[in-house]
Amino acid sequence: MSTEVINESSYEVDEEEFAAVARFVADAMYLHPQVEMTIMFVDEDEMEQLHVRWLDLPGPTDVMSFPMDELRPGRDGHLVPSGMLGDVVICPAVAAQQARVAGHSTVEEMLLLCIHGILHLLGFDHAEPEDEKEMFAIQRSLLLNFLAQR
Repeated sequence: MSTEVINESSYEVDEEEFAAVARFVADAMYLHPQVEMTIMFVDEDEMEQLHVRWLDLPGPTDVMSFPMDELRPGRDGHLVPSGMLGDVVICPAVAAQQARVAGHSTVEEMLLLCIHGILHLLGFDHAEPEDEKEMFAIQRSLLLNFLAQR
C-alpha cells in the first residue's frame, strides 16, 4: 500500500507510524499492495472549513474521509483491485480533546481516528445501530492488534 502522510497541523506527528497503521489495516482488509491513500493532519480552522463545506456542519470535527475509487474490503485469497482508496483528514487538536476525555494518549486517539477514517473509505458506516456495532468492533480490533504488534 502506498500511503502519503502530510502534516499541515501545528502538532508533531510520527508520519511513519500512521503509514504503518494504514498498511496494517490494508493487510487486514485484503487490499491490493498498490492501493494508494493519503492521510492528512490539519489544524482546527482548516478542519472547520472542510466540515462546513462538505457536511454543512459547524465547527471542526475529529476526522473526515474522502473516498475516491469506492474500493471495498477483500477477503482471504481475494484482494481488492488496485486503485485510489482516498483521503483521511485528521484534526490533532480535536483528537487531543477527545483523548483527555477518554483517558488515553493523543497518539492512540489519532490512530483510532485514522483506522475509523480508512474504514469509512472502505464503505463502512455507523449511521444505523447495527452498522455502528460492526464498524466499531472492527476498528477496536484493528487498533488493539496494531498496538500489540508495535
